[in-house]
Formats: sequence, C-alpha cells, structure tokens
Amino acid sequence: MDSVRLARIGAWMERYVETRKYPGCSVVIARNGKEVYHHATGQRDIERNLPFTRDTAVRIYSMTKPVTSVAIMMLAERGLFHLDAPVSDFIPAFKDMTCLLPGAMNIAQVKACQTPTLHHLLTHTSGLSYPFNPGLLPAVMNDDDMLFRPDQGPLEAMVNKVAELPLAFEPGTRWEYSVSIDILGRVVEVVSGKSLAEFFAEEILGPLGMHETAFSVPQTARDRFAALYTPLAGDAMALNSAQKGAETLRCVDDPLKSPFLDATMHSGGGGLIGTIDDYMKFAEMLRRGGEFGARLLSPQTVAFMRRNHLKGDIASMGPASFAEQPMEGMGFGLGGSVVIEPGRTRVPGSVGDFSWGGMASTFFWTDPVLDLSVVFFTQLSPSSSYPARAELKALVHGAVIA
Repeated sequence: MDSVRLARIGAWMERYVETRKYPGCSVVIARNGKEVYHHATGQRDIERNLPFTRDTAVRIYSMTKPVTSVAIMMLAERGLFHLDAPVSDFIPAFKDMTCLLPGAMNIAQVKACQTPTLHHLLTHTSGLSYPFNPGLLPAVMNDDDMLFRPDQGPLEAMVNKVAELPLAFEPGTRWEYSVSIDILGRVVEVVSGKSLAEFFAEEILGPLGMHETAFSVPQTARDRFAALYTPLAGDAMALNSAQKGAETLRCVDDPLKSPFLDATMHSGGGGLIGTIDDYMKFAEMLRRGGEFGARLLSPQTVAFMRRNHLKGDIASMGPASFAEQPMEGMGFGLGGSVVIEPGRTRVPGSVGDFSWGGMASTFFWTDPVLDLSVVFFTQLSPSSSYPARAELKALVHGAVIA
C-alpha cells in the first residue's frame, strides 16, 4: 500500500473534524494481518476538550449484530439447532404469528403467517422492523419505544413485547432492517443457559482478547468513553421526522451520565461499547476464517456466513427501511452485507467484501481478495448524515497499489 496515498485518509478525517461534521474519529487498517495505517483526530468530548484517541471507547451500536450472529453460528456448530428452526422453538411467544395484509391501513388488518426461522432473523427477512423505519409496524414500535436501549432491560421482556405485534410482511418475502438480531440474542440466552453478556464475555470477547468491549462501559475505559453527537434538531434516531439543527454537533449522550455506564438491556442488535483495537480483533477473526488467538468458528462456517443468503441483492427484496449500506449490488450474509457486484454498489470494493456499520457512524469491512480489514470509529448519529463510508472505501482502495 502506498504510504503517501494512505496519508490522504488522515487529511480526509481532519476535514470532517474541521468542518464540524464529526467531533473526532479514528481508523485502523490491516493488510495480510499486519497494521499498515492508523490515524486519530478531533475530540471524543467537545464540551470537556478531550481528544479522540486510539483507545477511546465508543458505542458501536449495530456493529454488535455480527458478534451476535457469530454467537448463533457457534451454537449451530455444536448441533444445538438448525437455521430453519422456527424462533418459537426457543421463544414460545412467537407461536401463531400474524402479518399485515398488503395495503393494510391499520395494525389490526392482519392474516395468519409462518413463524420466522432463525435464518429469516439472521438475514433481516423475518418481517420484523425498527421504530425508525417507515410503515405501520414501525409506527407502533415507536409509540411503544421498542428500541432495545441500554436502560430498557431485561431482554426477555422486550422480546416478548415484540412478539405480541404482527409482522410487517410474510417471512422470506422482503428485506427490512430490524430488531431480528435482538431476538437472536435472546435465543443465545435460552440455548446456552447464560445471559448474552456472559456468553459474549466467556466465549467470544474473552477468547479474542477484546477486554474493553461489553454492554456496560468497562471500568478501565470510563475515563475514555466518548460523548455522542447529532446534527439533528430532535431525537438522533428519529429518522422519519429528521430535521437538521442549527448545531451540527449537538451532544445527546453525555459520557458521565450515559445509560451505557450501567446497561440493564443486553441488546444483541446494538448494545456493545468497545475500542477500535478490540473490534479489529473481531474483524481479523472473520478475515482469518474464525480464528484470532482462539478458534471460534471453522473456516467453512465463516465462508458460509460471508456468502449472499438472499435471492438477489438487497434492492431486489423490496426494502422500505433504513440500511447501513448500499442496496444495489449488495447482498446480505449472516451478520453483515456482502458485495456481489462492486460496480452496482458504485463504491470501490471487491466481490465478497463483508461489512456492517453502526448508527453512530462506525463502520468495518473485511476484504477476502486483498486480505484487508478496516475499522472506522466516530460518534455521530445518524450514520446516514454524511457519505463517509463510501469515501473511506474509495480512499483505502486508492492506496492499494499491489
């Protein structure tokens, strides 16, 4: 990789900070298992004038989803279930499901339907949704505050509450970003007999050496926990009513008062706090086929996860939801998106790139063709505020010369 071209990444990051788009940010890039670039700039806490450093702890939100998906596949490798099992086998509240009729005008217009399977949940084709998506089901979820926030525990109660609602569509017929992975977090608890926090700590985070990643900010990282900012005038996650505010960096979660300091909800869809070096260990585990110091999965299982599990790309599945990635030319595996045609994504990349991001604009991808892993951290919600992910991929690919 060309060092001069890599240096463009730091300049790009500094422009984001100088123009008050991001408070601060950091990036780590590894090629063939060796670090080739790191840069950090800006502030993790503007109000207290604290720098955004390499060891800053951040909310990774939906970058928790790949971790939960790995947990599910670890249990599947042990023969404890198969992916076509209905979720009601583990969570009885999901028996006798209904879904909204096509063109339904209210939440009561439903018909009986199939119960989602574990595979439907893993691939966001379950019929579940998120409160910040458009539509009838998201509106009800929003009214009932079903966002799996860190202060909304315990997990079991919220999952059973979701099960009381109809699905937005017949499982398997569409793709819609959803709380599906939170439901899978509860499946991990039921099957393993451990809380999700215990399973993560004992079987994923601990073995990988991710000692500063958890659902509550680790004691060792509390003096390095970042504030969360938004350019919106209202709720940083209320995408249906999003309006730009006069202040581009308005603090919406003070690190000294954050509910993440003592989380009661173990959200497998968006609850983890961590550092960039910790997450690079997870990304490298995926790139290396399931092993980084300890083996979590077989290479065959990781290769299976990294395949496209949809009939085509996400765009062909009629999504009406927010998503962390482009939808054209992009498929979805188990835990993240998969590039199936780089040209159609309009973002430089390789076939097989596996990636996902979080609502606070964090992002990672691993590239099996270039043996590349990239992790980018900042703290600005929503992640759709700026085209940083596409720009970062172009910058990284522009630095690869052999």
